[in-house]
Amino acid sequence: MPSKQPAKPLLPALDDPALYLNRELSHLAFNQRVLAQASDTSHPLLERLRYLCITSSNMDEFFEIRVAGLKQQQEFGSSQLGPDQLPVFLQLREIHERVQSLVDAQYATLNQVLLPELAKAGVTLLRPGKWKAWQTQWVKRYFNRELLPVLSPIALDPSHPFPRILNKSLNFLVSLEGNDAFGRKSPVAIVQAPRSLPRVIVLPNKEGSSRGTTLMLLSTIIQANMQDLFQGMKVTGCYQFRVTRNSDLYVDDEEVKDLLEALQGELQSRRYGDAVRLEVSQDCPPQLVQFLQQEFELTPEDLYRCQGPVNLARLMQIHELVQRPGLKFAPFEPARPPGLAVDNDAFAAIRAGDVLLHHPFQSFVPVIDFLQQAARDPAVLAIKQTLYRTGSDSPVVAALIAAARNGKEVTVVIELMARFDEAANIDLANKLQEAGAHVVYGAVGHKTHSKMILIVRREGRQLRRYAHLGTGNYHPRTTSAYTDFGLFTCDPVLCTDVQKVFHMLTAPGTLGKLQKILQSPFVLHRRMLALIAAETEAARAGRPARIMAKMNALVDVRVIQALYAASQAGVQIELIVRGVCSLRPGIKGVSDNIRVRSIVGRFLEHSRIYYFYNAGNPLVFLSSADWMQRNFFKRVETCFPVEDPALRQRVIDEGLLCYLRDNQRAWQLRADGSYVRMPSGRAKPRDAQQELLLQLASHAT
Repeated sequence: MPSKQPAKPLLPALDDPALYLNRELSHLAFNQRVLAQASDTSHPLLERLRYLCITSSNMDEFFEIRVAGLKQQQEFGSSQLGPDQLPVFLQLREIHERVQSLVDAQYATLNQVLLPELAKAGVTLLRPGKWKAWQTQWVKRYFNRELLPVLSPIALDPSHPFPRILNKSLNFLVSLEGNDAFGRKSPVAIVQAPRSLPRVIVLPNKEGSSRGTTLMLLSTIIQANMQDLFQGMKVTGCYQFRVTRNSDLYVDDEEVKDLLEALQGELQSRRYGDAVRLEVSQDCPPQLVQFLQQEFELTPEDLYRCQGPVNLARLMQIHELVQRPGLKFAPFEPARPPGLAVDNDAFAAIRAGDVLLHHPFQSFVPVIDFLQQAARDPAVLAIKQTLYRTGSDSPVVAALIAAARNGKEVTVVIELMARFDEAANIDLANKLQEAGAHVVYGAVGHKTHSKMILIVRREGRQLRRYAHLGTGNYHPRTTSAYTDFGLFTCDPVLCTDVQKVFHMLTAPGTLGKLQKILQSPFVLHRRMLALIAAETEAARAGRPARIMAKMNALVDVRVIQALYAASQAGVQIELIVRGVCSLRPGIKGVSDNIRVRSIVGRFLEHSRIYYFYNAGNPLVFLSSADWMQRNFFKRVETCFPVEDPALRQRVIDEGLLCYLRDNQRAWQLRADGSYVRMPSGRAKPRDAQQELLLQLASHAT
């Protein structure tokens, strides 16, 4: 009788919850990787402090948006779960445990590592009880001059109810003994730190010495002089606290008549949304902690005790105040492509061929020059641009205003609902409208997240269109800190696609078929699935197949399932996912052929690149969209091909292969959701960002 063949192991269905990592916990894992940079001695000391501050700022937004959303689901009894099917109450419990561990690690790193090392380097943050006599006198004078006139202590008694506490503001809970001037007993008072004053103060050096830098926190000065605010009473305790509130905005843009007006009203309520987190100093007595929890209607799982300042993000001012060579990353000068050198004709350079910019290694200034030249050029008839985040006093906006004043037809699609930039974008919209620009707010129900500029220019008897398409925002500050790609082109087909997208954003009617651009919310998701499926079929037929992709987040279930199926067919898949990743790599029989890594380095990885082997004729796309459901279905996004062979190879080399060789800043995702640093072993140390600086920047030291 023939021998029986061994039974093949049963593989899990691709919708099995065990195949997916929880989105919120993956988000926390990213912040753990950022925090690890604060202990990495290969980084300069002040940069390590900056990473610590970034972690704190990231966690603020995590609670304001993600945890707030989970709490609302819990309150409303929502049964909506992610693909991992982890119940909301278990998510919140796990979040609390992981965040408390993260908070403990933050303060241990600050108190035991960074502050002592900074002191050795001549940057001293004075803590209570370690002052010299002259420093005590200086602090007293500073308090009397700068703080006493603006502080307003509030007693808590029947005529003074608990004050409204602003989101993320610094406050002090003060315990008192004795009677005030009216004979009242007020055992507890609240003192709110003024938001108008800097949180880090530079002390003078005694006798004009220039050696070292001595700093003090505003909170330390207030606490040291708290007794002066309560004359005739005794301060028996003073404890910092901070409350984080739900900061998501809820504007039904399908119902409101004026989105801008509705959003302005909603912004005021953000400061006083429902409380979601309470941070208190470690020494705050239990009864006072319980008092605060009752006031904010929070549970013990919403409480985090801090072994130091309750807002570590404020320490970023130290990085800004101290200018010491060797304590920060070495400066560099971003390069400019030869055709886009200073005073060159940008339009002539683009007519000669597509131009690719890789920020921050290459300068963002050519984009500004492109707009400024268009604003001055009599031959330019119209400028259209999308704006998501631009920053205040943006040179991009200044160029658009100049163009409008020079009689150009300027149309700007501003996304008012760009989270935490809403107020700035409202201000920009008003300035542009005052200058005569046409300002619209995108498509109802969808955020406009695409990055596009279109310029229409009369050249002889014809009109020629020039476009810039990018993966990142038109924000000069982030372009020096984020990695992104931008493409200049005058390709008629691509520019026609861009024009159609603008028409769809500004006017009623259907979009019409696009020839080259893949757009959300219409075809991008379907096209990505089709491209993955094509590689899958090639692998099943025994042909070479490969997918490489770089993005900020990967959470879309159907894309993950398509990648699992591709892996099962034998497609080699290499993913560079900076932050949240719900895909589990390395599961036998499911994701054996998928490798996921995250790069955390000097710059924030922000570019989105999608590569498909395509039978040896690679397809390479740049995009504003991550592989997330919101990007595929809730936003207007663009994904565009890089067709010039030399530029396409640049994207592959600089955006993908360089990062896949990195063994200094890379972290590998394991099937259990944990990340481990990529071992360098005996291989040559490779830091992708540093290599790109040396390769592309005109001056890097």
